[in-house]
Amino acid sequence: MPKAIRLYVKYVEAVNYRIGRIAMYGIFVMAGILLWSSISKTFFLPSLWTLEVAQFAMVAYYILGGPYSIQLNANVRMDLLYANWSPKKKACFDSVTVLLLLFYLGVMLYGAIDSTAYALQYGERNPSAWRPYLWPIKTIMCIGFLLMLLQATAELFKDIAKIRGEEI
Repeated sequence: MPKAIRLYVKYVEAVNYRIGRIAMYGIFVMAGILLWSSISKTFFLPSLWTLEVAQFAMVAYYILGGPYSIQLNANVRMDLLYANWSPKKKACFDSVTVLLLLFYLGVMLYGAIDSTAYALQYGERNPSAWRPYLWPIKTIMCIGFLLMLLQATAELFKDIAKIRGEEI
C-alpha cells in the first residue's frame, strides 16, 4: 500500500483511539447526571435539565465511541458463517459491507450537517420546559459521523491490504 494510505490509517486510528478513550468516560458523566436527578427529585425540587443533559451525554458517548469500537472490531456481527471463513474471504466480505457503511455514513453526515446548519441559523431549541439549544449536540453528531466515516475508510484500506496479502 502507498505510504499516504498507511499514514492516513495511522493518523485516523490515533485520533479515533484518543477520542474513543475519552468518550468512554461519558458513561460516568451520564450516571452522575442521573444520580443528581434522583437526589434532587427526592430531597429538593426536581431539576428540569437533568433528563435532556443525560440524553445529550448518551448521544455524545454513543456517537464519539462508534469509531473506536469499529477500530477495535467490537461491533456486532453475525458469526454464523463469518467465523469459519479465511482471513482473505473475511476481508473481501468486509470491504463490500464497508462500502455500504460509507454510503450510509455519507447520507447521515449530509443530513447532520444540514440539520446543524438549520439549528444554528434559526436558534433551534428542544421543545421542552428547559428548552436547550440543539446546535451543540448536533455539532457533536456531525463530528462523530465524520470520524466514523474516516475510520470506515481506514478499515476499507486495511481490508484491501489484507486481500492483497499486505498488512497495514
